[in-house]
Amino acid sequence: MIQQSSEHWSLYRMACVDRNLLRLAVYELMFCPDIPKKVALNEAVDLGKKFGAEDTGAFVNGVLDRVASLLEK
Repeated sequence: MIQQSSEHWSLYRMACVDRNLLRLAVYELMFCPDIPKKVALNEAVDLGKKFGAEDTGAFVNGVLDRVASLLEK
């Protein structure tokens, strides 16, 4: 799901923080129905801003937005 939703980025090119935040958030979106979608996305973005690079928050938000829309279909 992450690879499919991240344009021009393969998993091995992503920063470790970005990749692992995406993995955690996608797991929550797919397998934790008790966690609202908005909460999973916001937590991942906030963690990305705190522990990632300057643009991690925006990158994580964009990829997770696409993943969430694919899961809704």
